[in-house]
Amino acid sequence: MMDREKVVLVTDYAWPNLEPEREIFSQARARILLAETGATDELVALAPQADAILCNWKPVPASVLKAASHCVAIGRYGIGLDNIDVRTATELGMIVTNVPAYCIDDVADHAMALLLACNRKVCWFDRDIKAGRYELQAHTPLHRLRGHTLGLAGFGRIGRAVAQRALAFGLLVIALKPRVLQARATDGVKFVDFSELLEQSDYLSLHLPATPETVNLFRRESLQRMKQGAVLINTSRGSLLDQEDLLWALETGKIAAAGIDVWRQEPVPHDDWLALHPRVIATPHAAFYSHESLLELQTTAALQIVAILEGRMPENVVNAQVLKNENLRAYLSP
Repeated sequence: MMDREKVVLVTDYAWPNLEPEREIFSQARARILLAETGATDELVALAPQADAILCNWKPVPASVLKAASHCVAIGRYGIGLDNIDVRTATELGMIVTNVPAYCIDDVADHAMALLLACNRKVCWFDRDIKAGRYELQAHTPLHRLRGHTLGLAGFGRIGRAVAQRALAFGLLVIALKPRVLQARATDGVKFVDFSELLEQSDYLSLHLPATPETVNLFRRESLQRMKQGAVLINTSRGSLLDQEDLLWALETGKIAAAGIDVWRQEPVPHDDWLALHPRVIATPHAAFYSHESLLELQTTAALQIVAILEGRMPENVVNAQVLKNENLRAYLSP
């Protein structure tokens, strides 16, 4: 057991409160130190007090990690790790954790909601009626989903969940073949290369992580190779899309519509040209959000930090190599 009260620095969160975490930490003799803004200079100032760090969207760069002189772990409220300098954390002997199995149903539902809304032009008709215009022909033609092709750029847990939903709607589903094939495709899903994905998709849904290889992967060169009038959905990471090139594709009609939940800059500026485009359905990084998913996220993230502080192996270790480091800061019971 821990012999003194530990401090967990929480950089930011996007839910009503931290009560689930406070209860879990209090039972393990730990308390939350909550950043006011989550700005890097503030985190650098607070980091020396931290035995562990929990972050949502705020960056945790090398400067913060180096200031956290007795921090043993960094936990991510979520799946992606692009806001944490994992390499530096590993070099310093800190364990990095995430919550890879949360919000799968929620994001998959949101991706399908955006796809369906674009297909049936729900938001277009809604805007018209609210403006006093009742005219079916304003947004025709409409096309049946069944028999059209949905392409999935990314076939992890969320991509597979989207595939299951899409197949139920009668869509043909193809998915970008992973570099390392760890599991068979879901029945009814065909693996294709990147060129085939672009050329065959009537609807393209993005589910790739943010890495140096995926930044601006969907730029003008890629968009030009897509079907005329295709629909693009992004519930993954804003960095995957070159927003200026997507605007070009929308203006030229190459892309008929887009459903975007994640952005290069968040919060999105009120005058953002892409978010305001009449053929874009924009949501505020909301795909992950449900009462059930948040409770699961908060609980799992907190329990993993407690496990490390108490000398137990957490459920998800992102940087497994750190466990072999001579400078591993956490003491884990054999």
